[in-house]
Amino acid sequence: MSMFGSERKQDEVFEVQLTDAEWRAKLTPEQYHVLREHGTERAGSCALNYEKRAGNFSCVGCGNPLFKSGKKFESGTGWPSFDQPLEGAVGVTEDRKFGMVRTEVHCARCGGHLGHVFPDGPPPTGLRYCMNGVAMDFEPADG
Repeated sequence: MSMFGSERKQDEVFEVQLTDAEWRAKLTPEQYHVLREHGTERAGSCALNYEKRAGNFSCVGCGNPLFKSGKKFESGTGWPSFDQPLEGAVGVTEDRKFGMVRTEVHCARCGGHLGHVFPDGPPPTGLRYCMNGVAMDFEPADG
């Protein structure tokens, strides 16, 4: 277990499993690239970065609730950032691409790539979950 949560196991089986063709039919090309190919959207390109209403953010691939809006903060990075996910909502794995070591965040229900977590966030957690907005849906709170 890392400081960011439970590590993904190589042979981990997720509750939601679709074939590659089913994922491609379900997702837009950009969503597929991020969730299934571990891509990254362009900084500042997603409206969810600017979302300020009360509500919940969920995985666009499977609907798994991920973050509450009260945990979102402006990081200045151009991606939606949160200091804490919902309990059990995400998993992490070590990412050694591009000559650096980062902690990748994935949906605990479908395994879709969401973004990365860094140890430079605000109190009380000190964490910054830097998420791809295209990998999430937003549901405003009622009322």
